[in-house]
Amino acid sequence: MEAANPEYAEAVRAVVLSMPAAKHLGFTFGRIGPGEVEIVQPRRPELTEHNGFFQGSILGALADFAGGSAAGTLLPAGWVNMTIDYTVKILAPAKGEQVIARGRVVKAGRTTTVAAADLYAVDGGEESLVVTALVTMRNLKV
Repeated sequence: MEAANPEYAEAVRAVVLSMPAAKHLGFTFGRIGPGEVEIVQPRRPELTEHNGFFQGSILGALADFAGGSAAGTLLPAGWVNMTIDYTVKILAPAKGEQVIARGRVVKAGRTTTVAAADLYAVDGGEESLVVTALVTMRNLKV
């Protein structure tokens, strides 16, 4: 995949990390490439449920951010995207010191882009798949 904007990584990072929800979660970006991103979410008590696992809605938000960010890497300069649909399947409890969300574009289009996201819980250095998701984004010129 080719990025339409040579400054795609900086654009995605700036747009996403300026969102209040992203600031609240406190994640950072790992790798950012054309059509793919990696988001790293440290464990914090306020992001967990009563057994100490990452709470389901947090996992859904991370999947949304990862898929949407991956889609954003292919947008032309001056464009943004917004989620219009996402489906999250939680496969296992997310236990560990962090979650890594890896988003990738499945099908890029002018007005909509479909992306996928897989989330891995990292516990003691071991990654285990805990979530898989599909995310559909609406692309808009601003």
